[in-house]
This record gives sequence, structure tokens and C-alpha cells, in this order.
Amino acid sequence: MNTKVITRSAVAAAVAVALSAGYVAGHRDVPAPQVISQAQAAMMPAEAAAKTGIPDFSGLVETYGPAVVNISAKHVVKQTSLRSGGSGPQQLPIDPSDPFYQFFKHFYGGVPGMGGDGGPQADTPSASLGSGFIISADGYILTNAHVVDGANVVTVKLTDKREFKAKVVGADKQSDVAVLKIDAKDLPTVKIGDPRQSKVGQWVVAIGSPYGFDNTVTSGIISAKSRSLPDENYTPFIQTDVPVNPGNSGGPLFNLQGEVIGINSMIYSQTGGFQGLSFAIPINEAMKVKDDLVKTGHVSRGRLGVAVQSMNQTLADSFGMDKPHGALVSSVDANGPAARAGLKPGDVIVSVNGQAVDESSDLPSLIAGMKPGTKADIQVWRDKGTKNLTATIGTLGDAKVASNDTPQSQMQGRLGVAVRPLTPDEKSNNSLDHGLLVEQSGGAAENAGVQPGDVILAVNGRPVTSAEQLKQMISRAGNSIALLIQRDDAQIFVPVDLG
Repeated sequence: MNTKVITRSAVAAAVAVALSAGYVAGHRDVPAPQVISQAQAAMMPAEAAAKTGIPDFSGLVETYGPAVVNISAKHVVKQTSLRSGGSGPQQLPIDPSDPFYQFFKHFYGGVPGMGGDGGPQADTPSASLGSGFIISADGYILTNAHVVDGANVVTVKLTDKREFKAKVVGADKQSDVAVLKIDAKDLPTVKIGDPRQSKVGQWVVAIGSPYGFDNTVTSGIISAKSRSLPDENYTPFIQTDVPVNPGNSGGPLFNLQGEVIGINSMIYSQTGGFQGLSFAIPINEAMKVKDDLVKTGHVSRGRLGVAVQSMNQTLADSFGMDKPHGALVSSVDANGPAARAGLKPGDVIVSVNGQAVDESSDLPSLIAGMKPGTKADIQVWRDKGTKNLTATIGTLGDAKVASNDTPQSQMQGRLGVAVRPLTPDEKSNNSLDHGLLVEQSGGAAENAGVQPGDVILAVNGRPVTSAEQLKQMISRAGNSIALLIQRDDAQIFVPVDLG
């Protein structure tokens, strides 16, 4: 079975030479294709677009293509020496009588700088290729942090063949945004747009340097917005079907008005090449990061101190909600801002400062974008009604701001578990003061995914401390419940269908 992986689009070491031959075939009786302007395409009804075909992107490319740059980042990688000391003959990690001795000798004894001559170890340079775009006429450039990660020499090449050595002003790995500066004036620049105004299904254009081919133009549509990806808690990605390949990293994503709405950052691929799924960092998020990097050299993010998961209809029914929306709080950091504000596991965060939280993936980026020390008015759904809380946003360090640790599967489906109270050691080892350990699971619980070893902490947000209490809660429950369980080191809500 092929494994799908999220792949950064930078190229580790790429040198490409393309030879091509063309041909011309004349067909006098073939009508010329219709060409439409960008403005016409943007305002065109769907029926008209279907008749005239794909819009013409040539004006956009001609105007803003010169502001897209090729970035070469040189790295220096230290090779590990196998010497036992600073001098003397090289010591191989294998006995000379071993059949694989010659194999190791070939690779460890024949590499320049590591040979039997006992000479000094050499540094081995490697290079990565990526893209970027100029955002100010005096030389500020945006790209991906992974394009320049660890580089000691960064070179920027413009479409007019000029090359500049670039300074890395700052790089933020969490958002994968980096800011470069070159010493130049009167440079061509892009126009910054608002990705919040974009819609799924709209045309978008990418310009970059896939595999080192400078200023390559590809197009497609927006496939989805606010995508949450594994290990990417703070970025609501724009998903497109624009062909993006290694080397496109850091390049701009344009709308039809010629405005940059994103930075191409990732692809979802089985092979490392484009397979119809590419992801861009919304430009408004990137510009916030840029401002912090230019002013202070680092990015300050807000922290709430909760882990959240997505809602579904079964969970919504369990909490008395008409429809599933919001971010379900599965755990609260005991020493964090959320705990001090009174947030509890089982609360559903539905808005922050009046801004609706429709999906759990909306919350992390919303909180991260707030300045530490500011007040946040948080509306939650609790006990079948809304409640307003006020939290003072903390500073994000190594702890999670508001993680979107959704379970690997949403468990669907009267309870069917054998449980016992936790022992004092089990409570201490798991930092718990109550809970029931599941010893056997069957029926509705098994169908919902409850496993032996899980610890049941609450039913519909109410703590459970004994098997008899659990039995009473289940007997009074409706057709569905939400179990708060602890599994390994994570707390999650499991919806159980009792009908």
C-alpha cells in the first residue's frame, strides 16, 4: 500500500538542463481561440465562462511575473568522521575479516576528505532551490522558512537575470514563513490581496521555479479553505489543485485580479511530485509573521492552553446542540489561561471576541494571532446553553496554543463496558483524581471505539467516579452520549450511539 505524505516543496539538490524541439503545423481553417481579459473573467457568469473556456492569464504574468524570484540556498553539511582521534589512520567500524569490510572501506575510505591519506575532513556543500516574491521596492522578499533553513549563502535571481546575495531577516518554522532582504531599489513588486474574500472554485495561478525551471506558470482552482494539516496547528491552509512541484516552495498564489492570496508551501503526494493536492499559507497570516520578523526578529503568538476536537452530529446531540459547530474542549492545561478563565472539558467554544468558531481548526490560528496579555471574550456552549467567559491570552512557548488534536477516527454508532475504579498508583501515574478503567468493551461502546485500557472521565461533561454512577447516568441518557476518556496521554470525547 502506498503511503501518502505531506511533502515540503523545496528541492534538495537540483540541476536541470532541458532540451526541446518544436514543430509548427498550419491549419488555415481552424478559428482562433477566444481570449478574455482578467476583468472579464472575474465578472463573467458561469454560463459565459463555460462557453469561452479558460481565462487568459498572460496579463497577470506579464505584470507580476517579474516580482517572482528564484532562490538558491547553499547549506554546509559536516560529515561525521570515523577517526578515533584527531590524527592517524581511519578506523572502520567493522573487522577486516568481515565480508562487508570492503564495502565499508569503499564508502568510508574512498570519500574525499575521509580517505586513507589521513587528510583533514572536508565540508560538503549542498543546495536547495525554491521561490519567493518581492513585496517592497527596496528589496524585502517573502518565501518559505524551509527553503532557507540552515543556509549560509542565499542567492536571489530575478527574471532579468540579475543576482543578489540575500540576508535572512528572520524565519518562523511554525508558520513556515521567512523574510529575505536584498540590497536593491525600484524593484518590481506584487500586490497583496485578502484571501478571506476568495471562494472555493475560483481560479488561481502559481508562479515559481519547479525543479529549477524559473518563472513557471501553472493554474487551477481553490479546492478548499481553512484546511488543518497534521503537525500544522496554526495555519488555516488554502487547498488548491494548482500543479505545484519541488522548487515551487515560497512562490506566490495569485487570484485573477493579480493579487497574492497565499504562499505555496506543501504538496500531498505519494511520489514526491504533484498529485492534485497543494497547500498555500494565506497571505494575511504570512504578512502578520513578516511584520513581527522585521520589527523584532521573532514571532509572538497567543496561547489559550486547551486541546480541542471537531464536532459531529452525535456529539452535538449529546450536548443538546441543534447542529455540530464550534471547537469541543477535550482537555485544559491546569496552569493555563483557559483554566484561569473557567473553561472546562466538554465546553464547546463557539466564538472568540465575537468571531464565530465554526470548525475546531479555526481556533488555533485565531488564538495564535492574538497578542499575549490581551483579553479574549470567549462564548461557550455548556449545559445546553451559552456562557460567556473572559480569558487573558498567554504567550506561546513549547506548550500548545489551542491544539486541534482530533482523534484519528470519529467513533460512531446501551454501553456494554466492564469498568473498575482507578488504583491510587494509576491516578498518580496519569495525573488523575477520578475515573473508571475500561477492562472490557462490547456493544455500543465497542462500536464507538472504546477500548480496554481507556479511562472514562465524564459522561456528557459530568465527572464519573464509580461504576454505579456510570450505570445511573447511562440509564437516564437519551439515544446518544459523549464519553470523555483518557487514552495514553490524550483526552478525547467519544460519541456513543445508544439507540
